Formats: sequence, C-alpha cells, structure tokens
Amino acid sequence: MASRSLGGLSGSRCGGGGSGSGGKKSLSARNAAVERRNLITVCRFSVKTLIDRSCFETIDDSSPEFNNFAAILEQILSHRLKGQVTWFGYESPRSFWDYIRVACRKVSQNCICSIENMENVSSSRAKGRAWIRVALMEKHLSEYISTALRDFKTTRRFYEDGAIVLGEEANMLAGMLLGLNAIDFSFCLKGEGLDGNFPAVIDYTPYLKFTQSSDSISSDEEELRTLGSSGSESSTPENVGPPFIMDENSWFNKCKRVKQKYQLTLEQKGYLEELLRLRENQLSESVSQNKILLQRIEDSDLAHKLEKEQLEYIIVELQDQLKSYQSLDQLSAEVSLSQTSLDPSQSQEGDGKQDTLNLISEGKEDTPSLLGLCGSLTSVASYKSLTSLKSNDYLASPTTEMTSPGLTPS
Repeated sequence: MASRSLGGLSGSRCGGGGSGSGGKKSLSARNAAVERRNLITVCRFSVKTLIDRSCFETIDDSSPEFNNFAAILEQILSHRLKGQVTWFGYESPRSFWDYIRVACRKVSQNCICSIENMENVSSSRAKGRAWIRVALMEKHLSEYISTALRDFKTTRRFYEDGAIVLGEEANMLAGMLLGLNAIDFSFCLKGEGLDGNFPAVIDYTPYLKFTQSSDSISSDEEELRTLGSSGSESSTPENVGPPFIMDENSWFNKCKRVKQKYQLTLEQKGYLEELLRLRENQLSESVSQNKILLQRIEDSDLAHKLEKEQLEYIIVELQDQLKSYQSLDQLSAEVSLSQTSLDPSQSQEGDGKQDTLNLISEGKEDTPSLLGLCGSLTSVASYKSLTSLKSNDYLASPTTEMTSPGLTPS
C-alpha cells in the first residue's frame, strides 16, 4: 500500500511537472506574440507621427520623432537575432547590420559598400544606424527591407524562431515603411545618433493615451453623489459641489484640447491650400510652356516641308540643266574635232555648227534659282570653247601660208 501511495505521489508530481512546462511554453509564446504586436503597433504610430511632423518642419537628427522611430526599427531588426558562434564554441552577440549587409546585396545601387568604408563609423551597431539614415535619405528603406525579407534562407540563418522578420508581421513592416518615401530627410552621419556603445531605448509616452468614456464619467459622478449623500443624513447641496467643479474642469480641459486640435487643423489647412496654389501655378506654367513648344514644333515641321519642296523643285531643274549641258558638251566635242582639219569647207561647216550652238545657247535661259545656288553657268568650259569659235584667228588660212616669207623663192 505504501508503495502504491508513493507511486501515485510520484505520478502526480510528474503530471504536475508536465503541466508546468506546458504552461511555461504557452506563457513564453504569449509573451513573444505580445512583444511582436507591441513593436509593430508602435512602429506604425511612429511612422504616422513622422509623416505628420514632416508637414511643418524638416526631419533631422534633432527630431525626437525620428530618434524614436530609429530606436523602434532597431529593436524590430534586432528581435531574436542569433549570436555569432566563434571557433571555441562561444556565442558572441551581433548587430542587425550583419544581416542587412548580407541580405541587401541584391538591391540595385545599394549603399552597403559606402557605409562599410566610412572612417568615422567603426562598430557594427553604428554602421546599422548609419544605414537607416542613408536609406531614408535615398527613399529606399522599404525596398531594402522587402529585398531582405524575400531572402528567406539568409533570414532564417540569422534569426531564431518567433522573430518579427520571420512572422506575418514582416509584410506589414515593409508596407508601413513605404509611406516614408514621401518625406525629405536630412541627417548628419557624424552625429551622436551613430554612437554604437549604447542600445536604443524606445519612448512609449507619446503613444500612450487613456480616454475615459462618457458612461464611466457619469458612473463616477453618481458614485461621488452617492458617497456624499450617504456620509451624513443632514447633507446639503454643498456636498455635491466638488463633482460639479471637477466636471467643469474636465469640460474646460476638453475645450482646450479641441481648440488646440482646431488650431493645428487650421494650420494644416493653410499649408495645404498654399501648397495647392503653388502646384496650380506650376501646372499652368507647364501647360503654357507645353503649348509654346507644340507651336514651335508645328512651325518647324511646316518650314521643313517647305524647304523639302523647294529642294525637290531645284533638283528637277538641275537634272534638266544637266541634260541640256550634256548635249552641248557633245556638240563642242564635235566642233573641236573639226577644228583640227584645214579644209575650208569643214571650217565653214564648223561655223554653221557654231551658229547652231549659239542659237541653242541663246534659246536656253539660265534659271535664277540655279544661278543663286551653283553660281554663274557662263564659266563652263563648253562656253569657252563655243566663244573661241567666233573668231577666225585660230583657223588656218591658205592664203597666208602661200604668202609666207618662208615660201618665197630665193
């Protein structure tokens, strides 16, 4: 019997230990899920705060909204990051920059090499913070994160199970960061924000807000009235004074907050109206410039068409003139062949051909457009040969040869 009782006790203890381990696992899973959800939610709030603040001022290292966002993003990328195992079996901590450096190599025109070669940035954590700033200024932070998350093999190698970058929240993170491409950031890569000796701390106070519903407020007032009336039977209306005073103060604070929101909305409205007016002016100027450019293009097309037609007409005229001058060249060649002979009859026949050439040349007038383009056509060699035929100085005379002193008898 004793042995059975001992066995039952031992069995119950083992069962209790199993339930305890299961409870620990469920508690750790719950804590991990809550941690992931908190970081993603705070990151979304931080992005919205940055976008709202960028409407009024430039975001730089001195902006508390950016410092908080950088701390949140650093915590997300460092969530459940594996350590680096050394040769001796020890595990040393590593920074998220080690993961980004490997997973973002495929991004076109990435800044990995430039950050690696920075002289004033030595630690891995400082390089990761410099990368966040450079990626925001280049408006490529969402692209870097999306490319790194698509490389699931590398992500699995650097992170443990339950990490944010391995869960469903990773897709939400890439979509959130896409809205930061509309902000113009200005950072100094030599500031205090790049100090890698201290971890980043998230400030949750800007995102914590407690709002009491109207039902709970009325119930509090009723409780105060009930407590005031039950304290003494001879209670007077003065006992009900504090709740109404508190109510007035609460309404005054509400009105003050509404007024502040109204002023902020009014300033945003003025800014957006001014921005819209500037954009409308730019649009009207661009439309007018576009009209002027289109008119210039039409004028240039018309001028090109006219010039093309004139050139085609001139080409036709040049072809006609070329044909006529080819016929003249043939006639001049025949006349030059007849000039070598001493037969008077042939010379007379050549004179007849010369008269024919003169008649042809007189009948054909030069086109003014051709004279303007090609110069005077009277300087052609064929014209010289034709004018040389007008005088009889170059023709041999039989009488002169007969009366030459060299032929007189001695």
